[in-house]
Amino acid sequence: MDYRAAKHFILAKLRTELSDKLLYHGLHHTLDVLQAAKFLCESEGVHGHLAVLVKTAALFHDAGFVHNKHAGHEYEGCVMARAALPGFGYSKDDIETICGMIMSTKIPQSPTNLLEEIICDADLDYLGRDDFFAIGTSLFEELAAYNLLHGEQAWNRLQVNFLSAHHFHTHTNKTLREPVKQQYLAILKDLVATY
Repeated sequence: MDYRAAKHFILAKLRTELSDKLLYHGLHHTLDVLQAAKFLCESEGVHGHLAVLVKTAALFHDAGFVHNKHAGHEYEGCVMARAALPGFGYSKDDIETICGMIMSTKIPQSPTNLLEEIICDADLDYLGRDDFFAIGTSLFEELAAYNLLHGEQAWNRLQVNFLSAHHFHTHTNKTLREPVKQQYLAILKDLVATY
């Protein structure tokens, strides 16, 4: 299994094929999720072969955005993983584990094991970080660019609903990110109450 070659392949594809309109779901998001996934693997005691599968899933989890559509990008990412990863020595079982992780990130998230919990928490790690508002702004601008959302009030209402429904899955992020996320939710609820 040649993780480095698989990483090089998918990052090159994302770098050249993702739309400039993807202000949130760009290459930077994939790299951010990869870093969060590495941290969570370490924190949650996932090492070796399984950690490589998590990192691979992080790299492919939003690869379906090369088709420039929001709906169904997880499925498209799995199609790409199934097509590309055998060429890098990944077994069929490993690829199915990776696709399980990718599909679990579909909103609402539905992880069924620790690896899926890690990738789900890595994908939305920013919800409980200092860069929450900056990253959120990039998502707002992306959704507006695709005509999926209209206006700041609609965005803030969406954020309140999303944060209220969301929960972290790993022990690490329940401890580290959830309290911070709750602070942001309170700020947004106060803001929405003024509308």
